[in-house]
Amino acid sequence: MLTGKLLELAALRYTPAGIAARNFRIAHASQQIEAGTQRSVECVISALALGPTALLLSGAKPGDGLRLSGFLAAKSLKSRIPVLHVNEIEFLEGMDHGI
Repeated sequence: MLTGKLLELAALRYTPAGIAARNFRIAHASQQIEAGTQRSVECVISALALGPTALLLSGAKPGDGLRLSGFLAAKSLKSRIPVLHVNEIEFLEGMDHGI
């Protein structure tokens, strides 16, 4: 699970199999405990939503708070950079949810 703010949202597209797909990026910021010490964590994660999950993002705009759950996978066979494949999206309103 990851929370943060939507940074970028690509146009809705369809895979060759006709499945809705949408790429986006989310900015995450939080306080975590590491080796008994509090640490500030900030990162930007590339993400991919497919099917109904991609359609949920139709009304989203940069700055919206999101809580995402899914799994990490390589971007492609040639690029091993991780991308979060999102299974569930929750829109957050009026909460402290990242940057």
